[in-house]
Amino acid sequence: MNNHQRSASGAKTPDVKLVVMGRMGVGKSALVVRYLTRRFIWEYDPTLEFSYKHQTLVDDDIVSMEILDTAGQLYGDNRRQWEGHVRWGDGFLLVYSVTDKQSFHDVGRMKEFLDEAKKPRNVTAVILANKMDLKHERCISTDEGEKLAQELSCGYFEGSALLGDGVISEAIEELCREVRRRKMMENRTRRRSSSQMAKQVFSRVLTKIYNS
Repeated sequence: MNNHQRSASGAKTPDVKLVVMGRMGVGKSALVVRYLTRRFIWEYDPTLEFSYKHQTLVDDDIVSMEILDTAGQLYGDNRRQWEGHVRWGDGFLLVYSVTDKQSFHDVGRMKEFLDEAKKPRNVTAVILANKMDLKHERCISTDEGEKLAQELSCGYFEGSALLGDGVISEAIEELCREVRRRKMMENRTRRRSSSQMAKQVFSRVLTKIYNS
């Protein structure tokens, strides 16, 4: 992972680790910065990655998160680095621009890549369609976005980093919510499995004692 890091707060070790993915130019960095600072910045270096630590309230609970804003090139020549991002992340925000058909098609490729890298675990992901302010340039409809999200089993949101509507917060916080829900289910499963193993061991010990 690139070592360029910025901290939005002195957050502890994160409860949730989120990875923002998407084609170059879809507005990933603008979305993240808008969410963290409520400001819109026009220019970014698309070749750099940054991670941000942040705390927020989700369902009245304080949640510490770390957000990795990935560089724009999808996979590129460094598949190993991307696989490292996928293993690190708990949840994935898949971003496309409603003005860019290729970025829309890339979402399917990204989800396929995540499913393969995370196997056998299920991938927790949300799709965010950005640049809703550019209505005259829009070429991807809401129906198309919702259909893709349904096919990929992802949540779906439409918003604009420029306008700073509340959709960005909704998308990220819903992703946090899903990650936490999945972790709780996994912990319950592990505890149940450990309890069953302990019972089996105890049963074998008693059987040996009884038969001795």
